[in-house]
Amino acid sequence: MIAKDVEELFSLLQGTVHVDGDRVTVTDREGLKGLGEKLAFSAVFAAGLARDTARWLLWEIGQEVGVFPASIHELYLAIGSGDVAPTFTVPAINVRGMNYYMARAVFRAANDLDVGALIFEIARSEIGYTDQRPAEYVSSVLAAAIDESFQGPLFIQGDHFQVSAKGYANDPEKEVGAVRDLIGEAIEAGFYNIDIDTSTLVDLSRETLDEQQRTNYTVSAELTEFVREVEPDSVTVSLGGEIGEVGEKNSTVPELRAYMDGYRRLLPPGTEGISKISVQTGTSHGGVILPDGTLADVSVDFDTLRELSKVAREEYGLGGAVQHGASTLPPEAFDRFPAVGTLEIHLATGFQNIIFENAPEEIVQTANEYCLAELRNEWKEGKT
Repeated sequence: MIAKDVEELFSLLQGTVHVDGDRVTVTDREGLKGLGEKLAFSAVFAAGLARDTARWLLWEIGQEVGVFPASIHELYLAIGSGDVAPTFTVPAINVRGMNYYMARAVFRAANDLDVGALIFEIARSEIGYTDQRPAEYVSSVLAAAIDESFQGPLFIQGDHFQVSAKGYANDPEKEVGAVRDLIGEAIEAGFYNIDIDTSTLVDLSRETLDEQQRTNYTVSAELTEFVREVEPDSVTVSLGGEIGEVGEKNSTVPELRAYMDGYRRLLPPGTEGISKISVQTGTSHGGVILPDGTLADVSVDFDTLRELSKVAREEYGLGGAVQHGASTLPPEAFDRFPAVGTLEIHLATGFQNIIFENAPEEIVQTANEYCLAELRNEWKEGKT
């Protein structure tokens, strides 16, 4: 149901939620199940005030029942300081489609398995091509958590809030400004975890590692300062940096040190920095598709991942290293990530494939046609 106005929206709350001005009180918690779905549809598809009110209601109801956007920063720093042992890896799931229903499935699994920390995320590029702005994304995840009776912090993350190398070369201020604007919008919506991806600005043609990483760590530090200026007073947004573009050459410990040393030099005294670092160890986004449509076997450099996480923790107090592009790896690879101290692992394509494997044929066909059109455009522009 999509509410046509606020009055119709409030009629959904009768007997379950009471609204008095800006105060929202849940009067029947058992009656909440299913309300999240009704509000989610209006939060996504309604117009104007009805849409915004549905989003506000989901936020307030979540606060009432113990479901709230939060930052994972303190947990990661506790791992970096040794107060928490690095014996687990936090899954970060990119929900690109059917957000409410996919998030419900995740919460059901989390409840059944007694999962602790998990992250819902969406990248800058995904926000664009799925048309899910941050406020809509947060509302869908909140609605799913409410309907699945999940309780606790919701770690919602801006994944790969990436500075385009081409955009930066053409107009640095405009490109960084676009990322800055997205960060501001995301934090206001409840994204209290942001991956700052300026790894696209690494210049491997330079002679020294510091020169190679300089633009990367400089822009990363600038964006860190911006986040600290706009984050809520009660929240320290969790930030991640990145030293190697996913799908390119594997990262090294000297590159990690070059980035971190330069980044820390530029941060003003007392400014809280990143709590994790994304690295490249052999994977690629979406995997490598062979001519017959199957995925190529990928060899992850677990020894390098172990060493990078170790140095990140012991020398810089970070929670550890983050592995991107992992959902297309074989199942037997996953238990190795916590074994080598991997802090966080990003999972996207595998979850998207679940949707397409179960979607009606016309949806799959439309998606294929769209992808083919995009590939043709990239071919014409010399990108593919």
